[in-house]
Formats: sequence, structure tokens, C-alpha cells
Amino acid sequence: MRASLLCLLTLCVLPLACGERGAGDSEPEASVTVSSEPFGRLPDGTAVDLFTLRNETGIEVRAINYGGIILSLRTPDRDGQLGDVVLGYDALAGYLEETPYFGAIVGRYGNRIAGGRFTIDGTTYALARNDGSNHLHGGIVGFDKVVWSAAPFEAGDSAGVIFLYRSDDGDEGYPGTLDVTVTYTLTADDALVFDYRATTDAATPVNLTQHTYFNLAGDGSGDVLDHVLTIEADRYTAVDGALIPTGAIAPVDGTPLDFTTPMAIGARIDADHEQLRLAGGYDHNFVLNRDGPGLVHAVHVVAPSTGRTLDVHTTEPGVQFYSGNFLDGSITGKAGHVYHRRYGFCLETQHFPDSPNRPAFPSTILRPAFPSTILRPGEEYRSTTVLRFGVSEE
Repeated sequence: MRASLLCLLTLCVLPLACGERGAGDSEPEASVTVSSEPFGRLPDGTAVDLFTLRNETGIEVRAINYGGIILSLRTPDRDGQLGDVVLGYDALAGYLEETPYFGAIVGRYGNRIAGGRFTIDGTTYALARNDGSNHLHGGIVGFDKVVWSAAPFEAGDSAGVIFLYRSDDGDEGYPGTLDVTVTYTLTADDALVFDYRATTDAATPVNLTQHTYFNLAGDGSGDVLDHVLTIEADRYTAVDGALIPTGAIAPVDGTPLDFTTPMAIGARIDADHEQLRLAGGYDHNFVLNRDGPGLVHAVHVVAPSTGRTLDVHTTEPGVQFYSGNFLDGSITGKAGHVYHRRYGFCLETQHFPDSPNRPAFPSTILRPAFPSTILRPGEEYRSTTVLRFGVSEE
């Protein structure tokens, strides 16, 4: 199985992460490494493994095969000092409690489905409701709470881990058996690539994403309100009081949701605007500006205190910017850090929330049209997001 997985990786992932090599090019020596070790066991005895990716510039990613969770992500600041820039726990036990999806793969459907219901081809399906009357991030036991099969790899100027999971027919109410492959790839030039693939034997909604909470000043360093954010989006999907899209595609121009030019997250987060009042801050899907399919630049973030930067490229039509509004000081994370409100932010690349109940999302909104979130037999779900880390000297 591992050989076939490495073949899949070579064909589908490395060209996106590193570019094609021409004929006759020599294979470089590995500049990125991966190692593995045990990380504890679930209450039923199932073993969980930890994978560590490192490149020569010092970037280090530690992830486990429980939920595909990224435990830590160390990057250099403007002085070359490495620091962990993601929220989470030191030990497995923390992730087995109720957590806000720290670092995890979420699915089958990232974000919300209204009423926990949708209809495909005349048949209505009822999903697990775990967000009031709505379905959120795959349900009560979503992809963030299962053990994935995992295979590490090294391939010249990149290394990573391939995660696989089979979601059975009826899982959390979803129809069809879904086979999912998610690959994390760290490159020599400081990019972390998330590559998603899925196939099904019956029509089913699929919307996979990654739910890491970032703080580019460093885990536990305080809130992220001084981080300066740019989002390449002129529009967003407006929400109601349950954070379900109303169907309106609203312009950001003239609102506190306008990040088309650099703006501190905290500059307008408490402004008297209905959408911010409903969400308690930012928790909105931004409709990315794009002329066609493929990878586009979506987000740029810089932390003034450290100079660390994060750029997001994605093949997805949207990104959910969440400003950590529901963190409330009740969680003690790594190194005893208490996570208060807005101590981290998420950038969840995705199709639009509640798309199974809104045929116009996003297919009739974007041109050329994007496929719907309903995956059918014979089709392959494909999505790629690239996080690129850097440093600003300003």
C-alpha cells in the first residue's frame, strides 16, 4: 500500500508543492526530513503516532494521525529565533476532551449545514446536530476525532505524511462510503502544502479543510488583534444569528469586513456592524477574487512584533476567517498557556457554508463555475492549499 501511496503523492502532490522537474534533472539530496514516534494510545488501546517534518531553514511541523492534528509549527522570527505559532496541547489527552478543532482535519463537511439536513436526488438526509440545531465540521465524531492510517515519505526537496481514512456509509448521517487521502508536505522553501483527495460510492457532500489556530507572535503570547491581515476578497457570505449563510453575497467595501488592503485584525473587530455583532467578531466566509481555477493567493498575515508572515494560496473558492471569538479562557494548552478570547485565528480554505442546501453556492456565483460540494461516484474531490512562511523586516 505504501508504494501505491507514494506513487499517488508523486503524481498529484509534488508538482503543486515544488514544480515539475525536467528530463535529465538530477534528484537533489533530501533537504527536508520526516521522523515518527509513538504519541500515546486512545482509551481503547489504539496507538497514535507523531510525525515530525523539518527543513534546513528550521521550520518544524509536528502532526499526529489522530485527526491529522498539527501539534506545533515552529518558524523563525525576524531575529532568526524559532517559535511555535499554533495553539494546542502538549499531550494526547487534551485532544480527547472537547476542543475547538485545534490543528485538525475537519470533514466530511467543514463549516455549517443548516438544520443538520440536506436533500440529494429527492432523498433527505439527517445529520448529527452538534451546533445548536445545525451540523458543524462533520458532526459529533468528525474526521478530527478518528485515527487515520499514515505513511511518511521523503522526496528530494520535500517530505511529509499521507493520511488515509475510510468514512463508512451512514457515518454521522452522511450517505455513501467515502475514501479520503490528505497529504501534508513540507518543502525546502518554507511551504506547507495540504492536498486533499476523496472518492465515494454514493452521492454525498464533501468540503474538507484544516482548522489550525495561528498566532504568529507565538503560542501563548496574547491576542492576535495586532496582526495585520489582507484577504483577496471583495465579497463575503452574510450570516444570520446561527452563523448560517442568508444567501446574500455582500460587498466588503465600506464595512469592517474589508481586508482588501492591509488592516489590523483588531482595528474594527468591535465596530457597530450587524455581522460582527452576530458572530462576536469575525467568523465569515470570504468569496475569493479569482479569474479561473487553480491556485490563487488568498491571504497575507504579518505579526508586527515578530515579523513572521503567512501567505495562503488555495484552489478553493472561499476562506473562512475566524478570529477566535469563542475562546474564553477555559482551555489550558501547551506549556500551561491559557487561551483567552482572540488568542488565535483560523483561515479555513473551503467551499461555502451550507452549500448542500444552496445550489447557487458557489457554482452560479463564480465564473468560471466551481463544482458543487456534492461528490458523485466516478468523480474525485480535489483541493490544495499552500501555506508559505516568511519574515518581514519592517
